[in-house]
Amino acid sequence: MRVAFQGEAGAYSEEAIYGHFGAVETLPCETFDDVFAAVAAGDADSGLIPIENSLAGSIHQNYDLLLQNQLWITGEYFLRVRHCLIALPGVKRSEIRRVISHPQALGQCAGYLRSMEGVKAEAAYDTAGSAKLLKASGERTCAVIASRRAAEIYGMDVLDDGIEDNSENYTRFLAIAVKPVTPQADAKTSIVFVLNNQPGALFKALSVFALREIDLTKIESRPLAGKPWEYLFYIDLLGSAENDTVVRRALDHLNEYATMLRVLGSYPRCKTT
Repeated sequence: MRVAFQGEAGAYSEEAIYGHFGAVETLPCETFDDVFAAVAAGDADSGLIPIENSLAGSIHQNYDLLLQNQLWITGEYFLRVRHCLIALPGVKRSEIRRVISHPQALGQCAGYLRSMEGVKAEAAYDTAGSAKLLKASGERTCAVIASRRAAEIYGMDVLDDGIEDNSENYTRFLAIAVKPVTPQADAKTSIVFVLNNQPGALFKALSVFALREIDLTKIESRPLAGKPWEYLFYIDLLGSAENDTVVRRALDHLNEYATMLRVLGSYPRCKTT
């Protein structure tokens, strides 16, 4: 089995792949668009994309890509993100004058970086990619923020571990594939819908779940392209759209109010944190 992800070898997304799928072949991709394209074209059996971080919030681009592509969500995985300060072998922390990493990683370690006097933080496209670039440059006054596995892959030293400002740092990932799955128990369903812009529309839409005591675990709104100040609504709910009668009836009810409704997938719920 081959699973696509955005980033270089050693990225947190690749770590999440091994946690969710086990020992599989991975396919690094330059962009999230490339991950979706690889799965759609059959170059990968599945893809794993980050959808939200417990500190930084949602990855909006991936919400948009879920709508734009005809793929299914088939699973979810929660990864505890542990950031490391990484440098070339033999470099001491006191020698560092520049730290590079993905903007989210820099933000999650902002307090730690402020404690490093005279050090400048610079954004890069990827955490593991930053380690790869540093390895190639040989710059001894530069360090990166990435995973311990990235340090091992690129032959770097870990100067400090667990440097994130908040220990409750988790990223939720979604598995995507060409075909849907049918979870048997403890399922979650993701949907997206559009409503007419009129008073009470969202209240009526959400009431179809409240009346049936269906737990909503996530609500996200995104701009509706081509219609300023109108929105798409993404919802995660507990239950399966395939074999849960109560959920199925709620979605049928929602369809009476929605101008567009799409089930993005029902999948086993991840409870590991």
